[in-house]
Amino acid sequence: MAKKRRKLNKDFEKKIYSSKKDVELVLAKIYDIDDEDIQKEYMSAFNVVAFIYDELKEDYEKKGFNENSEGLLLNYKNAFNLFESEFEI
Repeated sequence: MAKKRRKLNKDFEKKIYSSKKDVELVLAKIYDIDDEDIQKEYMSAFNVVAFIYDELKEDYEKKGFNENSEGLLLNYKNAFNLFESEFEI
């Protein structure tokens, strides 16, 4: 039986790419923190955001654009905004 093709969405791909750049930028800033204790605290808090981003990206790569895609993107944005509001980076 033929495998079902995943549905692609160019606008959604742009949002994922932009999210990837945001994650990379914050991680670079965290790695630049000299104080090891503060760096660990930031990294621990940001791991939640990175995990949600990975989940979003993996879902799109495996299933394409689906009924859960917008919800996963919203979860990522909410987690990222929460991190930004609690941690000055």
